[in-house]
This record gives sequence, structure tokens and C-alpha cells, in this order.
Amino acid sequence: MEIFYGKAIFRGIAIGKILFNSKNKQQVRRTKIDDAEAEISRFEKAKEEASQELEVLYNKALKEVGESNAAIFEVHSMMLEDDDFNDAIIEKIKNQLVNAEYAVAKTGDGLADMFANMEDEYFRARAADMKDISERVISKLVGEDSSFQLKEPAIIVAKDLAPSETIQMDKSKLLAFVTELGSSSSHTAILARTMNLPALIGVKIDSGWNGKFAVVDGYNGKLVIEPDKDTLAKYKKIQQDDLEKRELLKELKGKETVTKGGKKIHLYANIGNPSDLSSVLENDAEGIGLFRSEFLYLDSDNFPTEEEQFNAYRKVAETMGSKKVIIRTLDIGADKQVGYFNLGHEDNPAMGYRAIRICLDQQDIFKTQLRALLRASAFGNISVMYPMIISVNEVMQIKEIVKNVMEELETEGIDFNKNIEQGIMIETPAAVIISDELAKEADFFSIGTNDLTQYTLAADRQNAKLENIIDTHHPAVLRSIKTVIENAHKAGIWAGICGELGADTSLTETFLSYGIDELSVSPTFVLPVRKVVRDTD
Repeated sequence: MEIFYGKAIFRGIAIGKILFNSKNKQQVRRTKIDDAEAEISRFEKAKEEASQELEVLYNKALKEVGESNAAIFEVHSMMLEDDDFNDAIIEKIKNQLVNAEYAVAKTGDGLADMFANMEDEYFRARAADMKDISERVISKLVGEDSSFQLKEPAIIVAKDLAPSETIQMDKSKLLAFVTELGSSSSHTAILARTMNLPALIGVKIDSGWNGKFAVVDGYNGKLVIEPDKDTLAKYKKIQQDDLEKRELLKELKGKETVTKGGKKIHLYANIGNPSDLSSVLENDAEGIGLFRSEFLYLDSDNFPTEEEQFNAYRKVAETMGSKKVIIRTLDIGADKQVGYFNLGHEDNPAMGYRAIRICLDQQDIFKTQLRALLRASAFGNISVMYPMIISVNEVMQIKEIVKNVMEELETEGIDFNKNIEQGIMIETPAAVIISDELAKEADFFSIGTNDLTQYTLAADRQNAKLENIIDTHHPAVLRSIKTVIENAHKAGIWAGICGELGADTSLTETFLSYGIDELSVSPTFVLPVRKVVRDTD
């Protein structure tokens, strides 16, 4: 028996055989051709097949993991149609009289290297996407299947996994992921959490494990190779207990989220788009505590119109009925870049031109969204909250803009909720420190613990090298949360958490002791959190 350690991405136990995904890069030889036009036609045909495959992957991901997670395949489709990529390939075929496989490989490698050497973290991440796209086209040219097929249930071990590889796998046979590279914020890690699969990153892998029997311990970050009899029995017992707990959780549907002492907690769900609503309802969330509105911008080639936004917000509001729907205004920038915004290069985008800063600077974009939000408020219980606030002055500017938009709608005779609840996201140390002042100008606080943690610890949460530094339980983070809740209550407003810490059941009792009013979590965490709250005295 051997034990290897990594970082757990999703809690749970997986038991089964290891299938090692070597993901060898296809070897491409340079071949001289005689007919350039015929070779270009071969490339165009392969590109079309790759495009169709990406569309299938997008639709598959849409059904299985929601629109926000499926968006990566739309990005791949756009990169596949990029003029620089296509023109460079065609030029190589014409001028150098080389085979299409070589032209694609050479172009893909060149663009991937260019992305990898950029300072911006977002663009560096595009290097892996570029390689993924090139490999897909080459596989079509050589007539090979680019998907990784599972013939029997297996624990997938790999150096790293691309989102396309993850989503193509048969979920009924996928037991767990174990990778050497990647971070807890990677697309594959997010997919693992969405699919409720135990997953480890940062494990020094070995191809010799292929076919060996193993246990993935997603609670303690362990990979146990060839467990002995007693160890295997222990993990089978934990796995069975987990299954029984999940069945018991179903009994909590329809029950209140209330402590033994009678403290009522509002337990809401986070969503990225309207397609996530089925999961919200299935898991019995009491409302939506964070609706990330930027999906409308990420999924569009141009600024979404007021009508497009209104229809999306209205759909969610009507589906949820009287239940609260808190919509966060545009949070573009940092790791969420949109080409048509023309934001330009920034050395440190996480602390740059993003979120409310863009909205206050480009008020035409902001006003369009506010008009859509206010119009939709007539069809349900909508609240709105503003991200990345650092000053009272920003809040006052927002209030003035909202007031002007309301006056416009009144003049036009358009219905809206004149008393719509407006909240502030607490994501920066600045907002924590002045939360007593901000509380006087807000209807509620929602603490975004993901950004609050990285800004408080000065550690980029997208950086895999900092995994051991980003401590979400750091006293500074917890004291900040406590301070915000206390200042909210002093001003007579409520405070909630909408970041990933809200789903950390090891902290639920701590948050209850701080007096938290609301927790908003991924839909699959609603019932586990409800159980902890109901078990707390």
C-alpha cells in the first residue's frame, strides 16, 4: 500500500481502478505537397468537423454542468474561427507547400507560445486552449478520435485535464479525478465540484499506476494505491455512510433552515445563468443569493440589449415566484475578459479596471442593465447588489444613477419596484474597514469570500503556486467577516455570504455564532448546509 498526497477539490470517497490518461501530443511530420488548394480544402473540412464537435460538447456541457461552465467551448469555437489562426495556416500551406497537419501544429504552437509569454494571467491561460484547438483539428486531419473513452468505471489520473476531455467522459463511469497540475479555480476543478466527483490536484503522478486498484480520499487529500484489507474496509464504510447521508438529506426538502435555538437562516443558491434554475429548484433553495449577470456579456458578440437582459432577468424572477432573486450587476474584468469591451492590457487586472469601476465610468452600459433589472423587478422578488465597492462615494454615485433611471421609467409609464432592495458586495479590505459607513447606505451586505480572501492575503486565487498560501480559514478573513456582520446589524440591515466559504460546513457553526443572516451556495450544497444549521444549537 502506498499513499500520495494532494489538495482535495471535492469531498467524497472513490474506490476503483486507475486509468492513466497520458494525453500524448500527436506526432506531426512535415510533408511536401503538390496541390495547395486541395490541402487547404482538407484543412477547411477538418476545421468544420472540429467546429461541429465543439458545438456537440457545448450542448452536452449545457445539460450536465450549466451554461457558465459550458462557455469554455464557445471560447474554443471563437478561437477556431480566429482570422490570425486561419490565415497563418493557409499561408503556410500556400507558400511553404506543406501538409495541413504540419501547418496547423506549427501555427498552434506559435500562438500558444505567444499567449504563454504574456504577462496577463487570463491570456496566459489561453495557451492551453490554443493547444487544445490545434490538437482537435489535427485529430480530424489524421482521422483519429480525439475523445478519451471510458469502457469501465475508473479513477482518471493525468498530468492535467482540459475541460473538453472532462466533459467528453461518460459520467456514469467516471469515479474521480487526480491530476498533477491545475488549481482549485481551474475549469476542470469547477466541473468536478459541479458533478459531485471526488478530485485531487497537486499529486505527483506515475504512469505505472495504470490499472491498479486505488482509493481517492477527497476529505483528507489522499490517493491510496493498492490499499490493504483494513484500509479498504474503512473507506468502503465511509463511502456507504456518505451514500446514506445523501439519502437522509432528501428528507430535508421542504424543511426550514433553522437552528435548534430557533434562529432562522435564509439559505439561497448561486447561479450563473437561467439554465441553472432546475438545479436550484431540485435542491430546494429558498431563493437565489447570487445571480451572476455577466453570462449575458460573455455569451454575446456585442453588448446585450436592454430587452435581452430584461427577458433573462424576468425568466428567473417568474420561475422563482415570491422567492428572493439577488442579481449582481456586471462583474467583467480580471479573469472574465470580453473582447468587445476593449479593456486593454493591464499588469494586474484583478486589481484593475473591473466590475463597478467599469459601470461608473461607462454609464451607458450600466444604465442599460439597470433599466432591464428594474423592469424585471415588476415580475418577481428581485434585489440588486453591486460588486467591488471600496467607498461610500461609489455608493452615492450608484444611487444617483439608479434614481435617474427610475425617473426615466416613470416618465415612460413602465412598471417597476420603486422600493427595490439594493445591496453591496463586501469583497475588499477597504469595504470591510468602512463597513459601518457603507451599512448606512445599503439595504444589505453580501460577503464575496473568494475575492475577499485573495485581497486580504495578497494571494492570487488563480495561481496554482499559491495553493498552500490561500487559507480561507485565515484569522484575518474570519475576523473581517465577523466585523462586517456586526456593522450590518448595528445599522439594522442583514448580512450574508455568497462566496465558496458559505458552503464550507466546517465553518457554518462559526458563521452562525457571528450572527450571519443568509448563506448562498452552489445548489448541490443547499441540503448539506441546511442539515448543519438544523443540527446546531
